[in-house]
Amino acid sequence: MTTKVKELEQSAIEAFVTQIRGNVIFPNDPAYNETRKVYNAMINKHPGMFVMCVDVADVIYAVNFGRENNLLVAVRGGGHNGGGLGLCEDGMVIDLSGIKFVQVDVQNSTVRVGGGNLWGEVDHATHPFGLAVPAGIISTTGVGGLTLGGGVGYLSRKYGLTIDNLLEADMVLADGSFVTVNKDQNQDLFWAIRGGGGNFGIVTSFKFKAHPVKTIIGGPTLWPIEQIDEIMKWYHEFLNNSSEDLNGFIATMVIPGPPFPEALHHKMFCGIVWSYLGDPAKQEEVFKPILEKNPIFHHVGEMPYPSMQTLFDGMLPPGLQWYWRGDYFKELGSEVRAKHLEFGSKIPTPLSQMHLYPISGAASRVGEEETPWGHRDAKYAGVYVGVDPDPANAEKITKWCKDYWEALHPYSSGGTYLNFIQDEGQERIKASYKKNYERLTKIKKSYDPNNFFRVNQNILPAD
Repeated sequence: MTTKVKELEQSAIEAFVTQIRGNVIFPNDPAYNETRKVYNAMINKHPGMFVMCVDVADVIYAVNFGRENNLLVAVRGGGHNGGGLGLCEDGMVIDLSGIKFVQVDVQNSTVRVGGGNLWGEVDHATHPFGLAVPAGIISTTGVGGLTLGGGVGYLSRKYGLTIDNLLEADMVLADGSFVTVNKDQNQDLFWAIRGGGGNFGIVTSFKFKAHPVKTIIGGPTLWPIEQIDEIMKWYHEFLNNSSEDLNGFIATMVIPGPPFPEALHHKMFCGIVWSYLGDPAKQEEVFKPILEKNPIFHHVGEMPYPSMQTLFDGMLPPGLQWYWRGDYFKELGSEVRAKHLEFGSKIPTPLSQMHLYPISGAASRVGEEETPWGHRDAKYAGVYVGVDPDPANAEKITKWCKDYWEALHPYSSGGTYLNFIQDEGQERIKASYKKNYERLTKIKKSYDPNNFFRVNQNILPAD
């Protein structure tokens, strides 16, 4: 049993607060309700306190206080996690949003980033130097959560997952100690955090390899949902035989409104969002086979990379209701395509959608045991999301998402990208790591034997 914050001696709390440079927020604080908001408004948790850390020392003090007082502890970076794993009931939230910095080393093409940064802040800092770090598709996502879970996005086929570009990290461990991990120091821990989530400690800074990316040619192409069988079959062959400069995730989706033409509003589509990193002079040649499929909408053009990363920020701001499910897939066979037609034809709300993100190219060339991310042989990380601003629609979007997942899960390759799920139990976590799970449990035993860091997709310490 854990101790609730409200059960602690007031003198102990007061002594702790004097150690922290950042703010400590309690339920009676005017800022409390605003502070406990996360990206997914379906999450409604009431922590006993928030420790708003501004430096590594704050993190160390908070970890020690939480451990010594047997508190349930959650760690929040960007607060973007679908399951709201940056919060906990009655315990302590160690919030990293005040630990922000982005230092670009142009000579070595590396970037050091604070544990509380968002990806949009990283893109802002790297773009003037013509550099980018592979990340996701929403700029408001936290660096920490996305990285520790893997990091699939627009640059994955060309430059790999985010974890494939992680060079080093600074961490605070469960015993309050501070360590640096990289290929030469604490190698087992460095291996574990590249896909093992927040199970092993709190990362206060990341060092990434950056790549030459200035502009990107991208945007959406749409076909009526009735064509999804044809388009999905073609897409699978086309993309997997294309240059790794070309990426594109395929979706079932509704056009909710502007900036799309009015004739498309509230209709259901099979869409592909393209991103091309190659020679702009070859754009016409690259996109010719796509246009030959006669899309009813094709809006692809050259833009700064940060613009691509923010393409959906306005459509999917923080504060919406979300329900998530995910799976890996190796093939998009006829049965799979039929299910996507069925559920893509009855999307319940304009923002609900399904995406399949490619794991081909550079992301697939990393060995299955080189990182904990064990599904390098999958072709796609799929996600179903029920999304709506109205809490009255929460049940409707959740049911559609669950039904969609249950219909497709028998055709999946097992496991899921852990950034794409909520609370689905230990067996799903094990299946997502495959044979890497056992090694992770041993590392967990070494660095967090009492499972202090357990508000996450939890890896249990080895027996």
